[in-house]
Amino acid sequence: MPPTTRMDPTSSHDRKGPRRAGVTVADDPAPAPEIWCRCRRVLACLDGSELGERVIPHALALARAYDAPITLLRVLECPPSGAALFDPVEWEMHRSEARERLDRLVGARQAAYKSIDTELVEGHAAEEICLWARHHDADVTVLSSHGASGATQWRIASTARKLVDRVPGSFMLIPVAARPVSDAIARYRKILVPMDGSLRAESVLPVALRLASAGQAEIILGHVVPIPELTEIGPLDSEAVDLRERLVERNERIASAYLDRLRVRLAANDGTIRALVLRAADVRSRLARLIADENVDLVVLSAHGRSGRADVPFGSSVEYLLAHATAPLLVLREGPPRVPARPPEATPCDGMRLPSQASP
Repeated sequence: MPPTTRMDPTSSHDRKGPRRAGVTVADDPAPAPEIWCRCRRVLACLDGSELGERVIPHALALARAYDAPITLLRVLECPPSGAALFDPVEWEMHRSEARERLDRLVGARQAAYKSIDTELVEGHAAEEICLWARHHDADVTVLSSHGASGATQWRIASTARKLVDRVPGSFMLIPVAARPVSDAIARYRKILVPMDGSLRAESVLPVALRLASAGQAEIILGHVVPIPELTEIGPLDSEAVDLRERLVERNERIASAYLDRLRVRLAANDGTIRALVLRAADVRSRLARLIADENVDLVVLSAHGRSGRADVPFGSSVEYLLAHATAPLLVLREGPPRVPARPPEATPCDGMRLPSQASP
């Protein structure tokens, strides 16, 4: 496996000075966070549906970029509580069909990527996926926003919602609105990296660079300058409007200079790198529109930006993009959230024995 690369955010210029876009001179209060740039194993979550299988080309692209093994994981879901008893014969047929489907998926892709295996487990999907990822050192989990239930009125299905909140390590979410990939391994032409001027946002750049180099993709460094809201009691006077405009223009200048410095630092990687500075009242929706306007193939971003709140799994921009982005999102975390281990006496289905667990 190639060695992990991580940018040294202090390598090219002093950390003091007007370094952060839209922020006055300040020293960084903490050292650069350790984003999970390593990739020991990629986990692709399947549920037997065509929507679920759309994750495979993206999981393979990530695995190939890091020369990492990939596991296709299928969880046979337990029936809801109070449902009729299992039919052992029917359950075993269901297991055999699931195993055959996994074998076909691997067989169709082993010519493109050799280090691929499968796993079939039984239980509640979100719980089993989180436990498997933790126990098998899966650093990135790739999942679809919707699966067997199809596209619904909900932006993200219930199992996917649980996983993005609780799965250990980083994750890649493939939204139902993303363009299907016909190739065995996804090739990214445009990769968007949203930048808010924080070290956390910068620390995902090595991952974006590695994925871009694998497919000769263009990297877009995007920054959205927020239009500040002024306290209004009646119409704004010309002085207030002028103040707001001067503040936005000042922040745009700082952001442009910041992205230009980043672009120069990254130019040695022989890739195409473009910087965009936009303005909007709502940063989150403008990022979502940028993804669609630029036909972005992949968005790489940190789970947290400048705020870095520890009481939520990711920041508000990521939360919004999970529901509104039209391209896959690779969300990198600083470390794995804690996943409680199942008590030794518990079974995958809360005490119910599956036919495959019956005594001979």
